[in-house]
Amino acid sequence: MSLSQTFFRLPFQPAALSRLLVRPVQIMIAIGIGLAAAALFAQMEGERGVPPIASGGDFEVRGVKVDVQAKDADSARYAGWRMAQRQAWRMLWSRTHGSGASGGGAPALSDSQLEAMISGIEIEYEQAGPNRYVATLGILFDRARTGQLLGVSGNVMRSPPLLVIPVLWDGGSAVSYERTNEWQKAWARYRTGDSAIDYVRVAGSIADPILLNAGQTGRRGRLWWRVLLDQYGAADVVIPIARLDRAYPGGPVTGTFTARYGPDNSLIGSFSLRASNDSGIAQMLDEGARRIDALYIRALNDGRLRPDPSLIIEEPVDPDALAIENAAEAPIEAIDLPIQASSTTSVAIQFDTPDVSSVGAGESTVRGIPGVRSAATSSLALGGTSVMQVSFEGTVEMLRNALQARGYSVAMSGNMLRITRRQAPPPSQ
Repeated sequence: MSLSQTFFRLPFQPAALSRLLVRPVQIMIAIGIGLAAAALFAQMEGERGVPPIASGGDFEVRGVKVDVQAKDADSARYAGWRMAQRQAWRMLWSRTHGSGASGGGAPALSDSQLEAMISGIEIEYEQAGPNRYVATLGILFDRARTGQLLGVSGNVMRSPPLLVIPVLWDGGSAVSYERTNEWQKAWARYRTGDSAIDYVRVAGSIADPILLNAGQTGRRGRLWWRVLLDQYGAADVVIPIARLDRAYPGGPVTGTFTARYGPDNSLIGSFSLRASNDSGIAQMLDEGARRIDALYIRALNDGRLRPDPSLIIEEPVDPDALAIENAAEAPIEAIDLPIQASSTTSVAIQFDTPDVSSVGAGESTVRGIPGVRSAATSSLALGGTSVMQVSFEGTVEMLRNALQARGYSVAMSGNMLRITRRQAPPPSQ
């Protein structure tokens, strides 16, 4: 009997043998697909989700350096933290009252009183030895407990809710929420409570990587933007962009930061920062987020940062049709009566506020002008330029002339006035 005849007499023919081998292969493929899907899901949940933190409106004092020696490491750390609290309180007082870096004039508070006002301590840099503690700390003061003692008042103007899509260019490719990156982490840990911009920050998990990606920032169609913004409860979008350029591997890194706004990707401003190596990228990105927030606040005060009307879904109400409808429902006697309508103008006034007393003095001066119904500070910036919202019965030119008559130099741009005190002429010799 030949070998071929012996083969064909086997109990399993080739077709039957192939059918038996298909089922184990299918089972192994299904198990492999399931394991890959589970690994991908775990990777998405574990790496993409960066929940926003630090959204409170506490007063923050950063860069407090201490160097303390004690009998042991715990005593040195405790003494260093108490010393940092005292230094931070003087620094916060000088920042809000303009009393110099030494903090002269700050009320003397005990350590227990300071601990009751402090909501947290952030360790920026720390080295602990057997009997020495060297650190750079950030101190957070509770706004409700500290604001009254500081004497800081005034209403802070807030922007409409703006969705944040941070875009990072690194290595020639752009990424937003598609994967976790340092620029996304920087915006997640940035303290937005004290900002005039109402940021809407997302964690970057579940559907966020699909909806909020780098390609979305290049779309101009309003229909998809309306659906997207309505999904996140925002009125418009801000796009902070960071581009990292490395001189050579492991060498200096240059970061170019750009603040953009709206579906049309309008430019607000840009600047550059530099890190000595890769280890300083996180600190550079934190500083970039802080400066971009300052650009957005400045644009809000200048009137450049305003919601796009094309993103509003609701149809606007026609005032003429509303007036006709009200007239049809009103009595005949009411229609025949003459109505005197007063012309009230809303004006924004920028004025210098070097300290707390200058805020009240500026408001009192404007309120004393005839025709001013109300004057209140809407954006407070101690040590800089604040914005006052004024309701005036008359035109902007009339208000400008009244301010000039009270010794102010006035620059006008639309309904925005910038006032400064005129310098007195030098005495004649």
